[in-house]
Amino acid sequence: MSNDIVLSAENLEVVYDGERPTRAVRDVSFELRRGELLGIAGESGCGKSTLAYAVSRMLQPPARLTHGNVVFTGRDGTKVDLTALEGEQLRQFRWNKLSMVFQSAMNALNPVTTLGRQFDDIFRAHRPSMRAPERRRRARALLETVGIDPDRIRSHPHELSGGMRQRVVIAMALALEPEVVIMDEPTTALDVVVQREILDEIERLREELGFSVIFITHDLSLLLEISDRLAVMYGGSMVEYAPADGIAEAAAHPYTQGLLRSFP
Repeated sequence: MSNDIVLSAENLEVVYDGERPTRAVRDVSFELRRGELLGIAGESGCGKSTLAYAVSRMLQPPARLTHGNVVFTGRDGTKVDLTALEGEQLRQFRWNKLSMVFQSAMNALNPVTTLGRQFDDIFRAHRPSMRAPERRRRARALLETVGIDPDRIRSHPHELSGGMRQRVVIAMALALEPEVVIMDEPTTALDVVVQREILDEIERLREELGFSVIFITHDLSLLLEISDRLAVMYGGSMVEYAPADGIAEAAAHPYTQGLLRSFP
């Protein structure tokens, strides 16, 4: 794995406006190396998902990024300040360079449209020069990449199992060959056997395609197993940030120590 930094976040702060504004993310900084899996763990409400939305510029009111910057460095060395992108520039950056698998991703698919049509919409929006036969070939290849029969392109989401739908969402996130994929609890609501299959699939694809992953979950034990580097959030702050094996052996923060002691 290269030591090149593909994504660097510095001093991020996010506030939810209201009668009493809430600082949901507090002075968070981290780096993501090329080909690395960075795990972010923490209890519900600690700011994990808010951080993901801030990095990907998908925050919606009343949330707003009040401080900090996020710099993306492409394979060609070009640097992009995500916090400065707006409008069409931001739309073109998303999914081309950075994509996201959302929480409850199994429900993210359009229930009344075939998988082929949903892939087609992605390519029409971001690759308008692609002709229909090429779009179809690419969609079939993506399904095959995540272990699904390409003929399923004619299926509707309700005709697929939960694990298959999750694989389809991951395939859609990889459709434009992004360099960074943010996965916000991608295995939530899946049973442990299917969860393991999905995790193995993510690891295989990361090795094969070379993208970097930010993997968010409340399950610290899972992240200790799959992460190269691990961050722990508590109360909106990043209280631990180190190689995963280092945290397993010598956690510095009392919150992380408590999480480690909670394993059966």
